[in-house]
Amino acid sequence: MPRTDTARFRHNQAILVGAIVATIGAVPLASSRPYLLPVLLVPLAVAVWAWRAGTDADVRGLRLRALAGERRISWDQVVELAADPRGRAVAQLDDGRWFVLPAVRSADLPRLVAAAGRDVAEADQ
Repeated sequence: MPRTDTARFRHNQAILVGAIVATIGAVPLASSRPYLLPVLLVPLAVAVWAWRAGTDADVRGLRLRALAGERRISWDQVVELAADPRGRAVAQLDDGRWFVLPAVRSADLPRLVAAAGRDVAEADQ
């Protein structure tokens, strides 16, 4: 099987630490009454999202991962990679839809283009 280099973009792992601290803080509240136990699900969902969500890019395309699910986009479908006003990277597809690339910032766009097997100068043409 050929080896492919994959660029992985993930959110800052400090979010995971914050979710752990929130879980510890929620335990006394959740254990005080049985109907408050679902309070523990919120920091658990944040922890899973922080661990899982992100974007993987290789020569075949993009894989956008969320809390529960993922979407694969081939490079043939991508018309444009750009940055939105908030500094997030977005991809426009050939059908006109725009997707925010999870955990990819505008400064990461050259690394994303390189993962596609292209040169940044080549991508500008």
